[in-house]
Amino acid sequence: MSPRQKPVKSPPPLPKTATKPQFSENAITVLERRYLKKNSSGKAVEDPRDMLWRVAWTIAEGEKVFDPEADIKKIATDFYEMMARLEFLPNSPTLMNAGRELGQLSACFVLPIEDSMESIFEAVKQTALIHKSGGGTGFSFSRIRPRNDLVHSTSGISSGPLSFMSVFDCATETIKQGGTRRGANMAILRVDHPDILDFITVKADLSKLHNFNLSVALTDEFMTALKNDDEYDLVNPRDREVVKRLKAREVFSQIVRQAWLSGEPGIVFIDRINADNPTPEVGEIESTNPCGEQPLLPHESCNLGSVNLAKMYQDGKVDYERLGRVVTRAVHFLDNVVDINNYPLPEIEEQTKANRKIGLGVMGFADLLMLLGIPYSSQKARDLAVELMEFVDQTALKASVELGRKRGAFPNFARSIYADNPALPVRNATRTTIAPTGTISILAGCSSGVEPIFALAFLRRVMDDDELFEVNPIFEKVARENNFYSRSLIREIAHNGSCMGIEEIPEKFRLYFESAHDITPHDHIEIQAAFQKHTDNAVSKTINFSHDATVEQVEKAYLSAYERGCKGVTIYRDGCRENQVLNIGKTDSKQPAATPEKPIKRDRPRALTGRTYQMTTGCGPLYITINDDDQGLPFELFNTIGKAGGCAASQSEAIGRLVSLAWRSGLNPEPIVKQLIGISCHKPAGFGENRVTSCADAIAQAIRNHIEASNGRNQALHSENNNAFGACPECGGVVEHEGGCMVCHTCGYSECA
Repeated sequence: MSPRQKPVKSPPPLPKTATKPQFSENAITVLERRYLKKNSSGKAVEDPRDMLWRVAWTIAEGEKVFDPEADIKKIATDFYEMMARLEFLPNSPTLMNAGRELGQLSACFVLPIEDSMESIFEAVKQTALIHKSGGGTGFSFSRIRPRNDLVHSTSGISSGPLSFMSVFDCATETIKQGGTRRGANMAILRVDHPDILDFITVKADLSKLHNFNLSVALTDEFMTALKNDDEYDLVNPRDREVVKRLKAREVFSQIVRQAWLSGEPGIVFIDRINADNPTPEVGEIESTNPCGEQPLLPHESCNLGSVNLAKMYQDGKVDYERLGRVVTRAVHFLDNVVDINNYPLPEIEEQTKANRKIGLGVMGFADLLMLLGIPYSSQKARDLAVELMEFVDQTALKASVELGRKRGAFPNFARSIYADNPALPVRNATRTTIAPTGTISILAGCSSGVEPIFALAFLRRVMDDDELFEVNPIFEKVARENNFYSRSLIREIAHNGSCMGIEEIPEKFRLYFESAHDITPHDHIEIQAAFQKHTDNAVSKTINFSHDATVEQVEKAYLSAYERGCKGVTIYRDGCRENQVLNIGKTDSKQPAATPEKPIKRDRPRALTGRTYQMTTGCGPLYITINDDDQGLPFELFNTIGKAGGCAASQSEAIGRLVSLAWRSGLNPEPIVKQLIGISCHKPAGFGENRVTSCADAIAQAIRNHIEASNGRNQALHSENNNAFGACPECGGVVEHEGGCMVCHTCGYSECA
């Protein structure tokens, strides 16, 4: 029986000679907000040293399963040291929950969904339990019969997989309201499912599936049909009958266009993923975790961790001896997690322990390149990526085999691809994964995963409109050492999002201080493909596009990813979600700009006609009246909430006056909706499609409803701002799109965690 973490035992005192954690001030703020143990008053009752020692000791106690006489203190000290030196950090649930009552340490889960009401709602229940424990879930909805298909048991018709996705979305929203970590989901549908066209465009509607990432599972058959400009079969999963044929080119074009508009859906190459399935006799892989890097069997989970490559730099080169030592120790750490984890469901514990998958990845790759003076977009960077990941992968395999000799191979070894070589008793069916490291990279003070740095500098506005510049520490060090650092330079970089073209910076430094804005989609894909060559699972990476990128360029990137051996692709076109707040190019209010034609405020006629909408908010009923001009365009907005007076009423009135002023000055309604939709307050109301997150959100929804009622469906409102986000909902800081997720590097908030 594996050691459980109930009741929780406090570890012995931390050795006095232990290294003091090297956390930055910003990292400590994130730790205090999210990770440190707190009392009933919300006050932290441990410091960062206590947290790391709690985690290290708890994981080290997994040794007792195999060796009751093991020196737990020595093993725990080794684990502590690599975390305190920021050489390695496990995924957030392990840092948060190890040694605490919850004890759930995994981030990634995949649940099965069969074509029955019983299976669907059992999965809903299991999803709620996983989200309650802090995990994210992935699903394939491909087994559910299509919309309008026959249901023999009731002589009725099926509502299709999309309708059931809404049920999962609503359940996730409810769990979020309970005050736990935000739940995240991945929904995958095979490209040969009859409802695929509806799935591709479902999130064009702002009100749909806020708690899901979407990916289309592309098959080799589909890719062949695409290459040959041919048709392919749509297959009913109920009876495997072909119900229709579609042109692969038309379906692919729809995927590409929707991704260009909103960043979704992503794509996964499902047959390629299954070609690398280490246990094909155990089951077929149908889905991944929410960010796409961890393909899993149904009821399987995986615990992740990342090595900080920025710490592997020594004397102008990569310190492979140190890297090998950290990778070996990290594999040991993650294997122990499998045994001491407190799983949310017995089915998950059984499947996870049968395969013992771990996901060791890297972070800080962009930092390492800058330290080495290598441009991210260069062939040298790609060669280094292959070299590094091959070393990590081979070292992890060797460490897993050594553990297997001591502890035994994973139980499904005889049903795995390793069965033909019993002399190598692999302990873990998979070892390596490149995950997004949004929050733990903040703690480690390094760049996220294998992404480029988003910006060398950006501006964060604080109280009284003060300006606080966040500057990449490697760039700042180099700039100061070479005497070209100045506040005006940082302001210019923050405004441009890049150091390219700034003459004050010597050219040799400009070349290797590339940011995401300087790197082409081709270069992004080349790096992803380079890391994928020696990664057991998949690589989570965002392919960034400029705002003016074309649909054809997105298509080219998708095809290139397939040709280069990637297992999936997530793209993001800058600004395609109107409320993306990066404070780049918008940082200096004093920056000169072209003078636009001065807007003219129109006078109000004596009489106007319109509609009044009642919206239910957390502050009570909100009545919103929208009047149109003689052209049928919105002209003014009034609103009333509850009784006269009060903060909610005054704020709503202020919004109404500003909206009216904007309309009378000629502004279209779409930007107003995009600025207001999704703003959150402490009193949300409703569920699913009726969800209202604030009075501002209610006004935006009323405007949208008014436009639809007046002019029919306004596609721009639903296509260009899928899942409108805005600033970080917790601290108002900078939000970055990386690894298929939105992350705040100020407070550690993550859309997917």
